[in-house]
Amino acid sequence: MASRTAPSSPAPRTATGGSTHALLADGTTVRIRFAGPDDHDAALRLYETMTPEQLRFRFFVASFRSATQAAARLRQCAAPGGSVPVRGGRSGYRALLAEHDGHLIGIAEYEPTEGDSPAPGQVTADIALAVADHWHHRGVGTLLLEHMVSAARADGITAFTADALAENHEVLKVFADLGLSTARHFDGSEVRCVVQLDQTDSYLTSVEARGRTADVASLRPLLRPESVVVIGVGRKPGSVGRAVLRNLRTGGFQGRVFAVNPHSAMVLGIHAHPSVDALPQVPDLAVLAVPAAQVPSAAEECGKLGVRALLTLSSGLDAAQARALLDTCRTHGMRLVGPNCLGLANTEEDISLDATFAATHPTPGTAGVAVQSGGVGIALLSGLARLGVGVSSFVSLGDKYDVSGNDLLQWWECDGTTDLAVLHLESFGNPRAFSRTARRVTRKLPILTVDAGRTEAGRAAAASHTAAAATGTMTRRALFAQAGITATDSVSELLEAAALLHSQPLPSGPRIAVVTNAGGAGVLAADACAEAGLSLPPLSDQLVEDVLDVLPDGASAVNPIDATAAVSEEQLSACVDRVAASGCVDAVLVALVPTAVAAATGDVLVRSLTHAPDRRRDKTVAAVLVDQEQPVRLLPAAAGTVPAYAEPQAAARALAHAVARGRWLARPPGTVPELDGVDAPRARAAVEAYLDRHPEGGWLGPGECAELMDCYGIPQLPWAWAETEDDAVLAAERLKGPDGLVVLKAHWPGLLHKADQRALHLDLRGDSQVRAAYRDLETRFGHLMTGVVIQPLAPRGTELFAGVVQDEVFGPLVLSGLGGTATEVLADHAARLAPLTDHDVHDLITAPRCAPLLFGHGGGGPVDLRGIEQLLLRLSRLASDLPQLAEADLNPVLARPERITALDVRIRLLPRRSQDPYLRQLRRLR
Repeated sequence: MASRTAPSSPAPRTATGGSTHALLADGTTVRIRFAGPDDHDAALRLYETMTPEQLRFRFFVASFRSATQAAARLRQCAAPGGSVPVRGGRSGYRALLAEHDGHLIGIAEYEPTEGDSPAPGQVTADIALAVADHWHHRGVGTLLLEHMVSAARADGITAFTADALAENHEVLKVFADLGLSTARHFDGSEVRCVVQLDQTDSYLTSVEARGRTADVASLRPLLRPESVVVIGVGRKPGSVGRAVLRNLRTGGFQGRVFAVNPHSAMVLGIHAHPSVDALPQVPDLAVLAVPAAQVPSAAEECGKLGVRALLTLSSGLDAAQARALLDTCRTHGMRLVGPNCLGLANTEEDISLDATFAATHPTPGTAGVAVQSGGVGIALLSGLARLGVGVSSFVSLGDKYDVSGNDLLQWWECDGTTDLAVLHLESFGNPRAFSRTARRVTRKLPILTVDAGRTEAGRAAAASHTAAAATGTMTRRALFAQAGITATDSVSELLEAAALLHSQPLPSGPRIAVVTNAGGAGVLAADACAEAGLSLPPLSDQLVEDVLDVLPDGASAVNPIDATAAVSEEQLSACVDRVAASGCVDAVLVALVPTAVAAATGDVLVRSLTHAPDRRRDKTVAAVLVDQEQPVRLLPAAAGTVPAYAEPQAAARALAHAVARGRWLARPPGTVPELDGVDAPRARAAVEAYLDRHPEGGWLGPGECAELMDCYGIPQLPWAWAETEDDAVLAAERLKGPDGLVVLKAHWPGLLHKADQRALHLDLRGDSQVRAAYRDLETRFGHLMTGVVIQPLAPRGTELFAGVVQDEVFGPLVLSGLGGTATEVLADHAARLAPLTDHDVHDLITAPRCAPLLFGHGGGGPVDLRGIEQLLLRLSRLASDLPQLAEADLNPVLARPERITALDVRIRLLPRRSQDPYLRQLRRLR
């Protein structure tokens, strides 16, 4: 790929400094950074290693002179980190470097072009790429291009152009597989590629696929190691390192195990080595169980030896030790679990790895488990073992410096063993990337989580793991709902849901039939179902007849079905079969009570469920056994197992979770709709201009708010600005509606709740009323007021609100619900994370309690639902495009049958830099 000319340009001010690390396709860690003037010699050495053919592919001639000129261009780059972002303009020449073990292995360069755009309105840049010969086919060039695409977008570039020889099939394939829209223009032996830089779903899907391949490859030394060393194996029986070594030995690990202890030659029958560099071979995985002060040096020794993964159990690292640990892992390309964790395990038969200091070995099974808290991990391991579900792999993430839940979801997606994912995460490093991953993975296997940190006390406890600050419940619940994650409030509720999801087919809807041998138990089960949002529909006449035909005299076939205490095993089984096969319900809940008068014992009645014929396989069946000691267990059945609960509330909650998952899977994946009439460059320019005038940020004025609304096609009520009484009168005359009425609103920066402060006047008619209203506002707020906003009085309609809050971790959260003065009093709203899909916006509209008003209930008539959808989608796009938007409040939004109109808009900006949450890079400590 070539840029055959090298026009001179002044040294650019780069839009970012510093560096990051990312994974290649084979799991190798490389450093990615922008070039500076000191990188000239390294670039020259890279070009010197290239074959004549590769030089010709890069420069169109097999001449080293062109390479020398290209290397010299790096001297024009500003020193990394020594510049500031360019606001209101674009950077010039930029070069991005990939390094491994301190050696330069790839260079990507671009330079904006002038007056040569392939389409009107585009801002293009020429791009060129070079990769060291022995690093081809490992994803270096693709990774550099992804990072360059992200940087170019931040610079306002909309398209790349690249020239290549037609025979340079490798680089042409790199562009074709990138996931971006690419056009090729052939001119004899040359090809010009024009790559559009829009962040489309197709591109993000391609980035995800490459990230999954790299992630899984990098985790193999952690979860499928062929050799393990435990560093810090103490002589005392109660030491953590000794416990891990014991579990490795007794757990049946199939690989080699080493120990490091400078004071003992033998520990637990294993030869101990005095130091890491004395090991007879390089282990894949090193377990660090040393004091916090020794962690950085132990990690450095492992890195120099070539260890590929670290499991750090040690706790209490201070900030300097933490940074030294992670820097060492990045420098030497080691993936890291921990610190401050319980360990990890993989129960696959050919691995049998237990590198934990838990008291018992994990039970082999099919659930993948990731936790931050070791105590919660032990509780989940125990609960899943009691159920007989067991675990495929278990990872205690601890302080989560590197490996995260996102990594493990991708591992479980591909490991061929896991059919259930269980997470207990107290913080999210990159929620937007996590959400996309979870949406994909949960279509293959259920993801269950405990919503940790729901209260102030919970958030304080979560922070004890030195994790990122937890966000509010609404934000997390929005993420879970959009990603199809089953969120529970406790470990016990998670285990209840896991039992049903693991053992039963998903119900196709919320219709439940309750079958019982005691009327009171049936009523309790019915109440529990109603409280969980499930329904008990009336049974058809035919089903009533069929059920009564097999039950004892005195039975009742309303729902719940009371089979009476005298029901036999055969009768109960036949009843459940007929109800399940009827098509009247989606699931059957059987509530059994032991009695002394039954024709059969309680155990026999249970057998009527578990010895089920094959025809029940496609129907969800669960049981409530009120004399059961365990909260939940799985009963062995003819085909699989049946979940049995001690409490009807637990059974109903589990069924509700299964219904929600079934509903989520039945809905096709949502798409982010294309929007016309959006002028993002104009909006960015307006935001940058405001922040130039107000570097600390602040609340926009009415005109600035209106401009952003106009850029994104969000309709507003006409308005005018006045700073004098006379101007207000003139504006009122011009804007008054058919009824002649107008509204006056006082304005000053930071004024949010006009009604609460009586800072507005409604229903004003004629000059005298307008003047009186203006004078009143001026008298009361003259020391604050900068002017007034005049609008025509809006017609009657349903008042809604729409807003967005930019969470520093989760990104933009879009809210919608009942508006006007009822917004805070009733708190009737829903929230979803941006960018909104068509499904998300539908949920935002229908989830609030006030939703029936929008469909005409209450006598108001239906409103313009399409208009509400468009407003929310455009607000989502605005917040996604402009990270500087800290919050926006459109309240009220008037919803009428013919249109939707924002009556009042408030927007606050903060000086934030653009971040690409989907860029492939490893985590950095905050």
